[in-house]
Amino acid sequence: MTRPSICAAFTSPGSILNQDLGGKAQVHKFAYIEKLDLITWLEGASEESECIKPLAGDKDGSASTAAAALASKGAAAPVIGSTLGRSGKGTVDPRLASIYNSERRMGDRNSVLRGIKPTDFSHVRKLAAIFMTKKPLHPSSSNASSNPTIPSHQKQKRPDPIILLSPSASSLLRMSNIKSFLESGQYVPPNSLAATSSTSANMLHINRLLKDIDANRPMRFILVEGSEQFKPEYWNRVVAVFTTGQTWQFKNYKWSNPTELFHHIPGIYVGWRGEQLPESIRAWGHRVMNVAVDRWSNPGTAAVDSSRWRDREAVEGIWKAIESNMRTKGWKRDRAPASI
Repeated sequence: MTRPSICAAFTSPGSILNQDLGGKAQVHKFAYIEKLDLITWLEGASEESECIKPLAGDKDGSASTAAAALASKGAAAPVIGSTLGRSGKGTVDPRLASIYNSERRMGDRNSVLRGIKPTDFSHVRKLAAIFMTKKPLHPSSSNASSNPTIPSHQKQKRPDPIILLSPSASSLLRMSNIKSFLESGQYVPPNSLAATSSTSANMLHINRLLKDIDANRPMRFILVEGSEQFKPEYWNRVVAVFTTGQTWQFKNYKWSNPTELFHHIPGIYVGWRGEQLPESIRAWGHRVMNVAVDRWSNPGTAAVDSSRWRDREAVEGIWKAIESNMRTKGWKRDRAPASI
């Protein structure tokens, strides 16, 4: 039995032995032996193979040898008998051999995976060593990674609460006199000589101890007249709004509607004792605290009137209302509320 091939007909070694035995015995065919012998011949490692039988026109097997050489180089073997592949002596046409030599070399699995010889990649280990070196961990960082909880002595800083003042010129409390009023409990007109704060300041700080929230340290309050520089999260820290009853004050607020504003933040109105409340203050009802102070007897003097003892009573009422609202909103010793 013969099989068509690239250069010759393959004859099974098992069939040759069966013929020699004359039918008295039979040799089983081992396909892997045939395959191993054929691959060895195709790779050029062996010039002879019992699987190869020369064709009738090629007694010396020159065509088979030439085709095997081309196959070992990765070129396709020409078919003997074609117009360009057959010369007078049964050898491969040089022109066809040149064409096959220009073809892309496919190679076998050994040449594709490993090349001519095994590749040494030991130099890659040296290059990667500098990137694989482990840096020693700092003791503090290792302890932090093993214990993700925050130590008790590293407490989160509490933000400062904010109080908004009215920028109206008719307001009895401005940046020039609010500090003496809320800290010292004494009212002085904003334009009098007794007013100690600078009228050009756009932000002030005052300290007040609120025992029901933090009995160990005073809280620092930030006082401003406008919300133009506010970030959105600042509104969660506003604890009081001083107003004169004029709605234009709330134009740039988060809640421009007075009813909605005083639903979230308590309002405070400071007026002269004995005077009638503005209509807007009465309309807003209990959401705005009404505080009355005595009129200043001599605005031109620089001395503070010692008879103004009722000012302190008014201030204490304001702080009591602010503290009560802060407790309700969720102010704690170490944190502010997430929303109001």
